[in-house]
Amino acid sequence: MVNVIEARGEARAQEASAANVELRAIYEISRILGSSLDLKATLSEVLTLLASYMEMLRGQISIVDESGELRLIVAHGLTGAQLAAFRWRDGEGITPGVFRTGVGIVVPDITEEPRFLNQNSTRVPGPGKVIGFVAVPIRCNRQTRGVLSVDREGPVRRHSFQSDLQFLQMVGNLIGQTVKLAQTVQAERAQLLSETQRLKKELATRYRIDNVVGSSKVMQEVFAEVHQAAPGRTSVLLRGESGTGKEVIARALHYLSPRRDAPFIKVNCAALTETLLESELFGHERGAFTGAVGERKGRFEQAHGGTLFLDEIGDVSPAFQAKLLRVLQEREFERVGGNRTVKVDVRLVCATNRDLEQAVADGEFRADLYYRINVVPIFLPPLRERREDIPKLVEFFLDRFNEDNGRRLTIAPAALRVLQECYWPGNVRELQNCVERAATMTRGDVIRDLDFPCLADRCLTRVLHKAVDAPVRHPLPIPVRAVPVEPAAPGRPGAGVPARAAPPPVADSGGDDPGDDALPPFEPAGERERLVRAMEQCGWVQAKAARLLNLTPRQIGYALHKHGIPIKRL
Repeated sequence: MVNVIEARGEARAQEASAANVELRAIYEISRILGSSLDLKATLSEVLTLLASYMEMLRGQISIVDESGELRLIVAHGLTGAQLAAFRWRDGEGITPGVFRTGVGIVVPDITEEPRFLNQNSTRVPGPGKVIGFVAVPIRCNRQTRGVLSVDREGPVRRHSFQSDLQFLQMVGNLIGQTVKLAQTVQAERAQLLSETQRLKKELATRYRIDNVVGSSKVMQEVFAEVHQAAPGRTSVLLRGESGTGKEVIARALHYLSPRRDAPFIKVNCAALTETLLESELFGHERGAFTGAVGERKGRFEQAHGGTLFLDEIGDVSPAFQAKLLRVLQEREFERVGGNRTVKVDVRLVCATNRDLEQAVADGEFRADLYYRINVVPIFLPPLRERREDIPKLVEFFLDRFNEDNGRRLTIAPAALRVLQECYWPGNVRELQNCVERAATMTRGDVIRDLDFPCLADRCLTRVLHKAVDAPVRHPLPIPVRAVPVEPAAPGRPGAGVPARAAPPPVADSGGDDPGDDALPPFEPAGERERLVRAMEQCGWVQAKAARLLNLTPRQIGYALHKHGIPIKRL
């Protein structure tokens, strides 16, 4: 009787010890699975732990992939070559059967099971022992996501492996939760990477130089210069009037360069004061000034490895110009309130609409800074010098307006001629605003010439630039006084000399427009020559030539376009 009691006590003690072992194993497995989202690494650690706690000979974890095929992910007791060569046979094997049915299975002796596939090596049990095989489904939310299987030795006909089956089912449930989380994170990461690649392609397409509207000869020359300068690291200076598209060209330089995957940072130098501009570009340390509650990286640091676009560089104060010299030359600086030197790899693209050469001559812009930024200059022509691009620009702006507002507007040929004959002091930006304003206010599906406010003498740009009162569709000629010549008298000296005090005659236009009679008289034969002489005398500066001829810049621009006189760059 005492022996029976002792035997039962030992059995209970063994069961309690086994339960404690399983409890510790479950705890360690849950800790491992929650430590990382690297699925292969964590599952490999789980098999190593099972080998330690269960005296497992071999272990395998197979997970279903996106195509629905069961694949062996990690294995304990197999070499790398064996793992790489392992393949499930269609319709064969115990593990695929467990995956299909979702029910665990125990094989007490693998030598007596005909379905068992011994692909990798010959399993030889020790004396008086058998090798059992236990496989359980890896489940989560009632879905089978894989199979966990182990090989374990046991005494002949004494080991049922049922306790192992229950324990592994708990482990399989834990693994199922981890597999679901890892697959969800992986799917979201793949989606995020795909979206990132899509956005990069969209940005590259959007800012590709081929998509910049411009088929005129002068714009094709600009495109060629951009393609030539983009691959290098040299600083680029974009010159041109306001509204000519300098920022678009700067983005094209960035996205055509090897730095396309790095940041493109832009700063409008004219919009910030000197103090704010220094903090904006160089950053500041905590406590550098009132309100600096934390450390902040400047735009130079943010653009590291990429491109920094400094717009309106010509409006920077002379005091701050000196602070830019070192960073532009050495690519290093100190933050405001700091003493640690920060080195950056930044390509600099600057833009200005000012005459920097005149500013240097007047002492408003430092010559050394001018030479540092003016390495590769690219001049963007004003819209009035590439009027053949206006129809395509109008079509582009109108298509974008229709897409944004759900309309199907078109433009009449007469309205397009009105736009082609304007002076456009605001260039492409002004043209865009004009098209959008007319498209918004028109009541029909066709934009006509009467939809533009300039024909009703309500053009704000004409007021801003003191334009003439005549309609835009009738460019004013250059007024040239017709001086009468006195008839030559026989033997009289000075015959044929113009009479200085003679009044100018009134020119008969012959037109039906009531405004034509109000135009100043002119001589068609000498208008072009006088205009060319005036432009040459003023160094081809239209504003100076306009003052010399007592005209407005808009009038002289119309006259240059009318006579087809190209503007010379000196």
